[in-house]
Amino acid sequence: MPDITWEAPFCQDASNCFRFGTDSDGNAYIAVDGEEDRYLTDSVAALRALIRDIKAGKADHLL
Repeated sequence: MPDITWEAPFCQDASNCFRFGTDSDGNAYIAVDGEEDRYLTDSVAALRALIRDIKAGKADHLL
């Protein structure tokens, strides 16, 4: 398991909390708060692009 530095949880409300993390190799991670052993990973650039697109409304059709 990589050595991940997790940020504080980001919560929309009490039931939707996610954590973002990074490692020393430049990888980024997303996990549900409390389930950090089950994460998605990609590059920091890919995570940044995902967040930017979500903020721009490009994923609204999924909700």
